[in-house]
This record gives sequence, structure tokens and C-alpha cells, in this order.
Amino acid sequence: MAKSEIAFNDGAAYERMIGKWSQIVGNVFLEWLAAPRGLRWIDVGCGSGAFTQLIVDQSAPIEVDGIDPAEAQLAFARMRPAARIAKFHQGSAMALPFDDASFDAAVMALVIFFVPDPAKGVAEMARVVRPGGLLAAYAWDVYGDGMPTAPIQVEMRELGVDLTLPPSVEASRLEVLRELWAATGLVDIETRVITVHRTFDDFEDFWTTTILSSSMASTLAPMTASEIDGIKERVRTRMQPDETGRIACSARVNAIKGRVRD
Repeated sequence: MAKSEIAFNDGAAYERMIGKWSQIVGNVFLEWLAAPRGLRWIDVGCGSGAFTQLIVDQSAPIEVDGIDPAEAQLAFARMRPAARIAKFHQGSAMALPFDDASFDAAVMALVIFFVPDPAKGVAEMARVVRPGGLLAAYAWDVYGDGMPTAPIQVEMRELGVDLTLPPSVEASRLEVLRELWAATGLVDIETRVITVHRTFDDFEDFWTTTILSSSMASTLAPMTASEIDGIKERVRTRMQPDETGRIACSARVNAIKGRVRD
């Protein structure tokens, strides 16, 4: 059966959970890209526009287009300050509605493992980027317990709970990302592992934020309230607060960049 494209339909919830994490990772990622100012960017799978906003704030683009399948996410993105420059479109990563060589840089931030056919998504990014232009992405290190949801997932695994993973989860592996970039004919390929940290006000803040993740919501949906409370208490025991009651959490992504051959 063919995979269907995943759409996240709650922009505010996405922003609280993944949007914030994407901003934290995105700052480091953009520094690593070291792209010049004044480029034309496309943010593929822009979601709530969290990473699009970083492009506008840090990279001084002359043009930014964001594309995402979820209209609710795009509505949230259009309320951002970035919308004074950025344009947001509904569409698929596997069929970008732009002409060849329309952009100088294309990025996927925490998206590639949700694309039903990652190779097709990368090929589409390469198509719409000019020769010599930049293609880059980052994805949670799922198999290395790098997801922000890892503290909960570890406890679930120990209890034998079946976890919901992204449909193209293999694309989160660094070696698979490199293969995708190379198979598309990209050059000057580089990879990097980026580790970031986030602090929550207390355990309840961590828990209520983290279960907004689509994978967590899907995994918890068939469980009883008692089962969920049991997992919650196991996670609470694992995650010790500091002296002020705050909870520190880390996450890790696999990142890649390359260029379209001249």
C-alpha cells in the first residue's frame, strides 16, 4: 500500500511542541549552512512557519516560499512576522508547484521522514534549485533516541508498547540521508549531528507539551487513562528536576547539506 502524506492540523499545538524545538535546532543549523544573504529560499514542509521565521530573521532573504499540505498550519504561519516577506502555499513535497531553478536554497526542517517517498522529495528540491544552489535538511535521530519524545518512548519500549514512528523513518539515518543526496547527483555533501537542549518549567510542562507530538498522540490514543498515568509516573521518576523544579531535556538531529551540480 502506498504511503500517504502526513499533515499536521493544529498549528498552535505543533508550535508549542515541534515549532519550539525546530527553532532551537534551526539556529544551529542555519549557522552551519552559512548561506549568504539575499537568497531565494524554499522551506519544504514549512508547517507552522517556525523555521521559515528563522530564515527571515537570520539569513536576510530576498524571497521565501513555504509549502505544506496542512492548511491549518499555513494559517498559523501566515500570522507570523515572516509573512511580510514569506509566501505560504498548500502543496506536496513530492510535487513542488514551482518552475525549475526558481530558488537558491531549499530546506526541509524535521520533514524528510514524513515524506512518503523521500527520494522524490529530494529530487523535487533539486529541480527547483538553480545550479550551484543549496539543498539541506535535518531530521530527528530516531534510532539513536534523539527525539524530544525519547524519555517517554524509552519507558514505553520497556513496557512493550508499540510506538508510532514516522512513515519514512529510515530517512532519519545519517547514512540514508547521505545516500539520498548522492543519488540525486548533489555535490559538496556534508553531514553533521546537532545536539540541543530545552528547559521546561516543571514536569507537567514537559509532559503536556511532549504528548502534543503526533507520534505520542497516536501511540497514546488507544491506551486507557490508567495505562497512560502509569507511563507518566515512570517518566516522572526518570526525569529528575533541578533545584528550582525545572526539567532539562536534550534532543539530537542528523543534518545534511549539498549543492546542485553546476
